[in-house]
Amino acid sequence: MPKKPTIKTALPGPRAKKLIKLDKSFVSPSYTRVYPLVVDQAEGLWVHDVDGNTFLDFTAGIAVNATGHCHPHVVKAIQRQAEQLLHMSGTDFYYTPQIQLAEKMASIVPGNGPKRVYFGNSGAEAVEAAFKLARWHTKRELNIAFFGAFHGRTMGALSLTASKTVQKKHYNPLVPGITHIPYAYCYRCAYNLCYPDCDLFCVKWIEDTLFRTTVPPEEVAAIFIEPIQGEGGYIVPPPGFHKEMYRIAKKYGILYVADEVQSGMGRTGKMFAIEHFKAKADIMAVAKGIASGMPLGAMVAPAKIMNWEAGSHASTFGGNPLSCQAAMATIELLEKNLMKNATVQGKRLMKGLRELQKTYECMGDVRGKGLMVGVEFVKDRETKKPATKWRPAIIRKAFEKGLLILGCGENSIRFCPALTVSAKEIDLGLTIFEEAVREVAG
Repeated sequence: MPKKPTIKTALPGPRAKKLIKLDKSFVSPSYTRVYPLVVDQAEGLWVHDVDGNTFLDFTAGIAVNATGHCHPHVVKAIQRQAEQLLHMSGTDFYYTPQIQLAEKMASIVPGNGPKRVYFGNSGAEAVEAAFKLARWHTKRELNIAFFGAFHGRTMGALSLTASKTVQKKHYNPLVPGITHIPYAYCYRCAYNLCYPDCDLFCVKWIEDTLFRTTVPPEEVAAIFIEPIQGEGGYIVPPPGFHKEMYRIAKKYGILYVADEVQSGMGRTGKMFAIEHFKAKADIMAVAKGIASGMPLGAMVAPAKIMNWEAGSHASTFGGNPLSCQAAMATIELLEKNLMKNATVQGKRLMKGLRELQKTYECMGDVRGKGLMVGVEFVKDRETKKPATKWRPAIIRKAFEKGLLILGCGENSIRFCPALTVSAKEIDLGLTIFEEAVREVAG
């Protein structure tokens, strides 16, 4: 039998209350904490707080802990490296872990021909590097991104982001020359059409309208896109979308940049989500699950594209030896069995949620790939009016019952447990989630 959540105190407990009070005095108030969880230690899918309460974690540190919390294989790799070399800065010196990881990343990222890898510390840095490389390589100034996209919070990545206004408030002017367009969000089509009868109108509109009226395609450096939108609501585009987008990009010499920060590294059952769509990308940004919790981001591109000169871009801490070794251990586990487990358990999770959907009218849409699954909550299915108040109430209720989940988009909940999750843990999570839904909106 699996463990079960154990809630011993009121939440937050006495120790958590003291620490939260201290946090409010000294930590930036710009952080968003959905519920008062103060973590003490964790292993696998289980998180223990400072008051001895135990939670089943279906967040994986926001899709970061791909191999679960503190996987022994990853921890040992970090410990071995910590005894040998902590830091030397891979932008000025050479060391084995960074070189080996670059070789490995070049081999697992889809695409023929030689590739090169740039290392940073986060997803935002990976996107920022891709943004700069696209400009450097094409010598073009314009870019295209999508409504609902989240690419990061540094000024370039933030300029590409179109998720929430609070993320941009008081930061203008941002990087100019970016045009945002509707994503292939079939549940809420921006054009009020239905797939497949729409014949991918959202893609055709780019060439037929956008390029004809406002954006000269020969001045566009890149199209930045999440193969599956993450913060925007775990939105899965229809078959053919990415292939057609890539075709248009190639027609006009535009680079197709895939932001796989949340969807990559085995989360969807394939190493990268874009593989589900049998499509290609010219540049790929990777982070989150790449190193099982150690800070690391990577930008991968063909050598003919990553042809910028020395000094064009760099990072003091990017490609840190500990992070690189954690990434090598993570990839080994992903390739061995965790991607397969993500497929198997992802199907179990989707099946369970769709069974619940039959009972609960508020569950308007269930979508996802592998262990990247979202549920969109609505007031009623006919109007699809977003149930924006139910979503946070369900998340809080689940927390009180010992299940950790997070929101995404305006009214969706994401399920992104570690790829080590078991069938029993999936079933337990579904049971707690149903209780929360029933008590809030049932």
